[in-house]
Amino acid sequence: MKAAVFHAPGKPLSIKDMAVPDPGPGQLLIKIHRCGICGSDLTMTDPASPVSFAPDCVPGHEFSGEVVAIGKGADGGFAPGDRVTAIPVAGCGACEACDVHDPYGCANCAYLMGGFGEYALVDARLTVRLPQSLSFEDGALVEPLACGSQALRLSGIRSGSRVLVLGAGAIGLSAIYWARRAGCTSIVAAAPSRRRQSLAETMGATGFLSTGDDLAAEAAEALGGAPDVVFECAGKPGAISSALACVATRGTVVSSGMCFAHDNFVPGFATMKQVRLQFSMAYELQDFKTSVAALDAGHVEPRAMVTRSVSLMELPQVLEDLRRGGDDCKVMVKPQN
Repeated sequence: MKAAVFHAPGKPLSIKDMAVPDPGPGQLLIKIHRCGICGSDLTMTDPASPVSFAPDCVPGHEFSGEVVAIGKGADGGFAPGDRVTAIPVAGCGACEACDVHDPYGCANCAYLMGGFGEYALVDARLTVRLPQSLSFEDGALVEPLACGSQALRLSGIRSGSRVLVLGAGAIGLSAIYWARRAGCTSIVAAAPSRRRQSLAETMGATGFLSTGDDLAAEAAEALGGAPDVVFECAGKPGAISSALACVATRGTVVSSGMCFAHDNFVPGFATMKQVRLQFSMAYELQDFKTSVAALDAGHVEPRAMVTRSVSLMELPQVLEDLRRGGDDCKVMVKPQN
């Protein structure tokens, strides 16, 4: 099979011929049909980042495909030809977190990834079938949507809560989507530029602000009061401080922006407001199922995030181009082309 291989930060991925892996116990081998490019794919291959992928791995974690082989003892009754998406990691399978399908809570959580290749291995326990109403492109949107689903679960949001979302990338747009599904009718997105305003409104935002020195006042004015919940999805230094400044007294800030740079905020100001600061790492299996169900029910606004599709051979150059910015939101890779 062909796959895009990571070598070291600062070096472009290279397309290599590799052996198709055999599924081990409890695993499925899937033929990848779509894989989204995530902002973390740019971060983890950047020499300026303090974290990176393991050398010689095949990245890609927002994928969907079809089952082609089944390992011994794989749960779920999967059969060749089943259309699926899956959590791109595996836990030990024996701890309390794994028992409730929360692999990121497992002390032995391991990344499988592999979506930037023609075939990948997944844990059958963390795999979800796609209904016929969903395309493979929809299936590759489930992973970023699941990130927003967990953030919403952890926020304690209620119907009617005033919501501010910092950042208008895929995770911020997902937070908007789920806040709207939760019955919130006052949702403001804030980002450095307005190039994602239309997308944010498609996902359910009722207002859009350019981040600046008066964001707290502007957000409160746009929402009719300080936000009860702020989703920090920017992943930049200063974003948490900004979120804490904006949120209402006894409000909640959920951070899922994954900033790896050193950051600072003044805890005393947050303490005086009795703010709850919650970090959200990825998702659990229930969030994948919730995301699939929402798309299957016809809530297909996330499709608007997909701006183009590229072949596996194009991927290394596209990744380098994306570092320079642009108008793309979610670029899909088609490994089989």
